[in-house]
Amino acid sequence: MDYFPLFIDLKNKNCLVIGAGDIAARKIELLAKAGAIISVIAPEISDSVYQLAANNPDIKIQLKKFSPDDITQQRLIISATNQADINILVAATADAHNIPVNVVDNPALCSFIVPAIIDRSPIVAAVSSGGASPVLARLLRAKLESLIPPAFGRMAKLAEKYRALVKEHINPPAQRRIFWENVLQGSIAELFYSGKEAEAEARLKNAILENPENLDNTGEVYLVGAGPGDPDLLTFRALRLMQQADVVVYDRLVSEEILQLVRRDAEKIYVGKQRDNHSLAQESINELLARLAKKGKRVVRLKGGDPFIFGRGGEEIETLVEQNINFQVVPGITAASGCATYAGIPLTHRDHAQSCTFITGHLKNNSVNLNWQQLSAPNQTIVIYMGLVGLEIICQSMIQHGASSDLPIALIQQGTTHRQRVITGTLGTLPEKLKGQGIQAPTLFIIGTVVSLHDSLKWFHPENNHRE
Repeated sequence: MDYFPLFIDLKNKNCLVIGAGDIAARKIELLAKAGAIISVIAPEISDSVYQLAANNPDIKIQLKKFSPDDITQQRLIISATNQADINILVAATADAHNIPVNVVDNPALCSFIVPAIIDRSPIVAAVSSGGASPVLARLLRAKLESLIPPAFGRMAKLAEKYRALVKEHINPPAQRRIFWENVLQGSIAELFYSGKEAEAEARLKNAILENPENLDNTGEVYLVGAGPGDPDLLTFRALRLMQQADVVVYDRLVSEEILQLVRRDAEKIYVGKQRDNHSLAQESINELLARLAKKGKRVVRLKGGDPFIFGRGGEEIETLVEQNINFQVVPGITAASGCATYAGIPLTHRDHAQSCTFITGHLKNNSVNLNWQQLSAPNQTIVIYMGLVGLEIICQSMIQHGASSDLPIALIQQGTTHRQRVITGTLGTLPEKLKGQGIQAPTLFIIGTVVSLHDSLKWFHPENNHRE
């Protein structure tokens, strides 16, 4: 271990910063968050440091060159200048006074390292490479940030509030540990993270006083949008819930790359639907979710795109509401937004479209019952989900109701993934153009003059991208 990690209380303690550029400003801001009284010494002061001082009376600026006499009884010192001689003098003087010193980007002169910080006060985590690779430390911090909910700190304060009561009612210590583990990674924590803090606190208090042994018997359902396919488009909350679920119920639009991020030992249940081939009817899926939750399971219902946009999410949570089962809904990037963006087709554009309409082209009894007059109006973008089978009928109907046969249309297959394929044409040409192309779902169609921007705005180039 090159450095011993520790946390220092700087509240109302004198700290000294030498230098007043943008790098110094970042260090000053960190010290200010810790409640330090900060003296800044530099012959020139940047606007960012002046702004910090203007908003914080505990930051004092001295417009002067550093002198060894400036080091007296400070709790710690940071030197953030670009002058090697000054940095060496600061480090030597601080060492002579036995005061911890950090010289930015010069580990050899440092007696302590400023780590990359994850702040969920009162929970604080720090990552350091010992000065070997600050960028690598920041990358690791970013990964941790994605796993630690923003409300984690408030949850810690709630635990602190009830710590004495838990100690009074739950013995021995090993049982208390198990109790807190169940609280901090179970349904009470999820209530808290989803904004139901009063309900979470009430359930915590009841668990302490009434039934601490049965705390983990309450199941719940997380309705999670998996996005259009690229795992990088998952939300932080979606990833966290996927990695703590006991059971994952998923459909065919969830990519294999996203399933790889699910907790390794979670049970996975496939309930995908294809045209005329449903592995489970929707009503059966609804009941499955409820049944698993009643067994005390944490259930992630993982759905492609967004659960509330042609995802039947509303139907599934209606069943949960009827049976009084706790649930959360985590939105995902819908296919329209994700696929259009990765294809370089803006859904709205000042010169092309002032509105955008999402429709489903799913055929029922070999017909598509839509408001063709409205869909054929100019200056808009139409996005069609599940439109592959009915494409020819859709194009013909729009032309019959006034849309130009030359109106651009794009097909996007497996958008946002390395298998993405984009084929463009017009209402009059695309249905014929797709014949023999081996097109398979999932697909999305975008209709409107915004499609003409694809060639100039496309930025995502998967290895096997189809070019027309």
